[in-house]
Amino acid sequence: MENDDTGITRRVGPDAPAVSASSAPGRPVRLIGMETARHDWAGMRCGCGGSAAHLAGDLSAVAAAGSGAEPDVGLEGHVWSPVTLWEPAPAVVSVALAALADDVTPVAREWFLRQLQYLVTGEGTDPASARRGTDLPERCRELAAQGLWLLYAEVMANRSLGAVGSAFEIITVLEPDRGRLERVREIAADWLPVCCRTGLCDEG
Repeated sequence: MENDDTGITRRVGPDAPAVSASSAPGRPVRLIGMETARHDWAGMRCGCGGSAAHLAGDLSAVAAAGSGAEPDVGLEGHVWSPVTLWEPAPAVVSVALAALADDVTPVAREWFLRQLQYLVTGEGTDPASARRGTDLPERCRELAAQGLWLLYAEVMANRSLGAVGSAFEIITVLEPDRGRLERVREIAADWLPVCCRTGLCDEG
């Protein structure tokens, strides 16, 4: 363990990248930095077959992204695939929720929302995690449900069509109170994507 210049303790391993609790100068992202630093990424098995240590740096790079082009960072094959989630998935859910509560740029916010959407709609668990009795899709949904009001706030903030759409689609997966969901659908109808407004994106 080691402290960075923000005073936040971070985990370090033999191949773990430095994880800062701040991003680009003048744009602190303290919550996402704190949450990223909480996890032992080097101790997790990545979907690429190696250590997940590189994910800490990947997530921090996205958090520090400016307002230009979308960050060139992908988690497919490392954290999720169309049929499988890997061991780091729950930790990435927690970091994504921290991003929604933090001061990240619109492109970073949309990126984290998309990753969260992929994770809560996951279908399978990697074999090693399954042997330990872990249901990764279920665990990801449980964690994401703790941030349900963050997702509702994202819909109501109407920052961008992409952010609104991803947040609402995640809510359709997580929300047990369908009456609340329908009420928000009515209130936000003017800015929801068509698939969300009509219910085509709803789970189950």
